[in-house]
Amino acid sequence: MAWSDLRPSRILTAAAFENAITTDMAIAGSTNAIVHLLALAGRAGVTLSLDQFDAISRRTPVVANLRPAGEFLMEDLHDAGGLPAVLTRISHLLTLDCLTVNGRTLGENIAGAEVIDDRVIRPLDNPLSPTGGTCVLRGSLAPHGCVIKPTAAEPRLLSHTGRAVVFDSYPDMKARIDDPASGITADDVLVLRNAGPLGGPGMPEWGMLPIPKPLLEQGVRDMVRISDARMSGTSYGTCALHVAPEAAAGGPLAVVQTGDLIRLDVEARRLDLLVDESEIARRLADWQPPARRSDRGYARLYHDEVTQADRGCDFRFLERGGGPGAEAEPEIY
Repeated sequence: MAWSDLRPSRILTAAAFENAITTDMAIAGSTNAIVHLLALAGRAGVTLSLDQFDAISRRTPVVANLRPAGEFLMEDLHDAGGLPAVLTRISHLLTLDCLTVNGRTLGENIAGAEVIDDRVIRPLDNPLSPTGGTCVLRGSLAPHGCVIKPTAAEPRLLSHTGRAVVFDSYPDMKARIDDPASGITADDVLVLRNAGPLGGPGMPEWGMLPIPKPLLEQGVRDMVRISDARMSGTSYGTCALHVAPEAAAGGPLAVVQTGDLIRLDVEARRLDLLVDESEIARRLADWQPPARRSDRGYARLYHDEVTQADRGCDFRFLERGGGPGAEAEPEIY
């Protein structure tokens, strides 16, 4: 690569990012891919927004029948032809003349690849899902967006209205989630806040909140869960993640109260707090930001420079040309 002057800037083009997003949607890949790609785009000076992820998702079928959305394991995908076979299956959605790290184009790299097992890498006329593995939601609870993996959720919950049960931190959730006195029902919406880039700090993988033990004993296996955290790619359930702006940055998530109604509508791409706008504004006016953890060193640098999830959770000073997306950065205290 060095002798060929094959620099990252020659590979990380807008078309290459679209190829990466398309591939992630076709394999129902991890929601983490979204923050990683946004951060990469910011450093490469490529404009990329959450809306582009959702637009690509709408036109890309899930063809990889892999857990947690499907049946098989990654080793089965390898035996079925691997990633080249997946890319061949969706080649009509890809820009094949993009340069890759070996100096050849994407089209050259996948030439001759074959799908060996249609059960694992499904045909286009029989996809696991007609649209991609991840959707982007917006609404009064996530003005700058959040993400959900509907292929890993129980279909009945993709349109749901329920009572919020709010946890202010991960320790708070651990202390109360299994307490029968909490009175949590299967129709409630579990909300974890202060778990984002600032609040965690570092946006930990806490987004797949556990089902309360009393409900597990009743056979409940999924609930609507909302947070400003991330979750692992092998996690599953109806989990709305990466809520932006996060609670610690003064987003609406900061003022949700237990008992408020929350409406999730994945088809409409909405996540809304069913509280009057004037009441939300009043609560936000009374809200106080959490204390800064440190005024010195790396902790201060991180606090002052980290971006929100819709911009990749990267440092502002590493963005090139203003960073990804056309949306303004939310005001952070």
